[in-house]
Amino acid sequence: MEQYINDFISYLQEVKNASKNTLQAYQNDLRKLQLFLEKQNISSVVKISETNLNSYVLSLEKEGLAPASVSRNIAAMKALLLYLIKHQVITEDPSERIKPPKVQKKSPQILKTDLVNQLLLQPDTSTKKGIRDLAMLELLYATGIKVTELITLKLKDVNLSARYITCGDRRERNVPFGKSAKSAISSYLEIREESFNKKQKEFLFLNTSGEPLTRQGLWKILKAYAKLVGMTEINPNSIRHSFAAHLIENGADLSSVQEFLGHADITTTQLYLTHSFKNSREVYMNTHPRA
Repeated sequence: MEQYINDFISYLQEVKNASKNTLQAYQNDLRKLQLFLEKQNISSVVKISETNLNSYVLSLEKEGLAPASVSRNIAAMKALLLYLIKHQVITEDPSERIKPPKVQKKSPQILKTDLVNQLLLQPDTSTKKGIRDLAMLELLYATGIKVTELITLKLKDVNLSARYITCGDRRERNVPFGKSAKSAISSYLEIREESFNKKQKEFLFLNTSGEPLTRQGLWKILKAYAKLVGMTEINPNSIRHSFAAHLIENGADLSSVQEFLGHADITTTQLYLTHSFKNSREVYMNTHPRA
């Protein structure tokens, strides 16, 4: 089974042009499935039955995995089996009747503008680390890019004079940024060469060892600053969600926000319209004399 998983991952990479994160997620989920089946003494894909797969899904739920994580594992399983059918390795899909659990969609966490401003005041710019952290936070809020996109940005991806970055794993896009982000990045670049050991010098943001920051490293930094402004809960995409919602609140058209965020489908971007409407209604109810 291991060889089929390897072949499938190669197919996703070379034919489907899947992102690194997608490839890693599929690989991890399918390795977990493989280990489960091996414990059931099933080493050949042709011997996989619907009962085996139902037992696997139950085991995931017993582990306490969230419905979204269980759904992702089922999606990986189904994708592999469809690939095997397409390549005539198996003739029937044992996962055909297996349904993912219902996932309740959570509203995106959107920070008020004042709270974002407080967050951006937290890095101590008298220190080199604080200068770097402010540049990261300013760029996150100025562009709405994902955490993964931020930590993989390279120096060549930043056009400081024209004030835009080029990012995107599969669908490359140019995203503008404002004067505040430009100032913060300029300050960081002035101290970057002398302050951070340059093992991976092509990447924009480095840790103190000179390596590109990891998701976990950036997440730790973000949580620390959020705690300083009294936020007990924050998620890695909070600033991205806030970027989109604040643009729409201030009159940006939906298609532009879609382009900035890199959404393939505009219905994904429409989530932020709901927040904008709620916010507008609240303003109306609090300010109109006959509300």
